[in-house]
Amino acid sequence: METTTKTAKEIYLDVKNNPARKRFGFGRKAVLVNVDPQKAYTAVGQFATAYETDPKQLEYTNQLAERFRALNWPVVWTHVAYMESGEDAGVWGTRTNTPDSLQNIKFGSERAEFDPRLQIDRQRDIIYCKKMPSAFFETPLQSLLVWHQVDTVIITGGSTSGCIRATAVDSLSRGYRTIVPEQCVADKHESYHYANLTDLALKYADVLDIDEVMTWLAAQQSA
Repeated sequence: METTTKTAKEIYLDVKNNPARKRFGFGRKAVLVNVDPQKAYTAVGQFATAYETDPKQLEYTNQLAERFRALNWPVVWTHVAYMESGEDAGVWGTRTNTPDSLQNIKFGSERAEFDPRLQIDRQRDIIYCKKMPSAFFETPLQSLLVWHQVDTVIITGGSTSGCIRATAVDSLSRGYRTIVPEQCVADKHESYHYANLTDLALKYADVLDIDEVMTWLAAQQSA
């Protein structure tokens, strides 16, 4: 095992700035999967579980969603919410039981609500309630992607070390080119955030600047 005195961010930047870094690349058609941008994770100062990495994250997410709708490509929003009993969280909900615990994000609660800064088109966009980290786990997402014949999954939301990573790994495992716009994902601590961006970039996804993703989408509109 290699050892280093570098921070997780420094290691990530080394990977990001490596000119020899290979990519999976974009395909022909994409889906936008926005993972859990709900108040439990975005309302910083209101809920202890919330976090922010790039202050423009949700603005960028809205811009991506607008581009996708213009292309008539699917836009998906996921959130987590649980029964009053918490039993649908399974073993994941057994470690702690405090007001901030995962299984205490109840249906109809403020923590389960999407952030009001998001521009969600509830007539066109797809909304899934998920119970586990991956947006693919026991949701109709896979069937949706087959129907739309997409080959590329672009992922935003949080957390980088949790649900983003899990969704990206499942996406790759299902044969999709997977893109993570760096400015559109966030985590509680920069150490977890950058360590997982490094791992994603090396193994499972292309971690790209938002401008590059926007440029690719603009090219699809003009094609």
